[in-house]
Amino acid sequence: MMGLCMQDLKILYTPIKALGQSFLINEKIVKAEAAHSDGKIVLEIGPGYGILTGELCKKAKKVIAVEKDENLYMLLKGMKCKNLNLINKDFFKLSPDEIDIESIDIMIANIPYALSSKIIEWLGENGLEAVLCLQKEFVDRMIADAGSKEYSRLSVMTSLLFSVTKIMDVPRGNFRPMPKVDSALIYMKPKKVQIKELERKLIGLIMQHKKKTLRSAVLDCGRQLGIEKKALAEVADRLELKEARVFRLSPEEILGIAEELGRSLKIKAH
Repeated sequence: MMGLCMQDLKILYTPIKALGQSFLINEKIVKAEAAHSDGKIVLEIGPGYGILTGELCKKAKKVIAVEKDENLYMLLKGMKCKNLNLINKDFFKLSPDEIDIESIDIMIANIPYALSSKIIEWLGENGLEAVLCLQKEFVDRMIADAGSKEYSRLSVMTSLLFSVTKIMDVPRGNFRPMPKVDSALIYMKPKKVQIKELERKLIGLIMQHKKKTLRSAVLDCGRQLGIEKKALAEVADRLELKEARVFRLSPEEILGIAEELGRSLKIKAH
């Protein structure tokens, strides 16, 4: 790593358990992540000790690393990387003046587990390519097929918006301090699909009742949608797949249902 060595950082900084801080220490895995950065403008969230950051700086055109923790930020400032733009702020509070999303080619990061869902949603909204190290159970839900136990809203939205490839499993022993769960490294390539806010909302509501028939699931969404059950039943009864169990429907079928419901209900997302 450039600048301070890993041992120096371990001595100078103790990870904060309350923030779920756990840092990757295996350089082979870091090299596998950085292999996707050649000549690109890379966004890294939560660089931690900077082991990935240093490798990215060797290959990328530019690295934008956003670190919320002020102590880590001060340590990372010691890195000798001319193509590194280090930002000390909460990523989700950055303004357009502070970061130009349109200029970024790819996100490469070891994501804090607590931010996984929020990061995936952000990537989907911005159609950005990514290489991420995430909790393995979370990845299993992301790539779950229809009909499986893990199939969820996350599975549906991920499948609709991205082509996902698992690069490798990353056992917990590759992190310090060692977490209680294993991780996995994945590559996400965005699809050219636009999903409206209302359709996203309807998909989420339907998948909350995934074990029920589609008709029952739609009726159970009445309160959240602010629509009387009788009016909703008229719409649900017109659905071709109304007797199918929701968790057996493909992502494309669920999106089609959300589109149809949106047109029929003529409502706006709150």
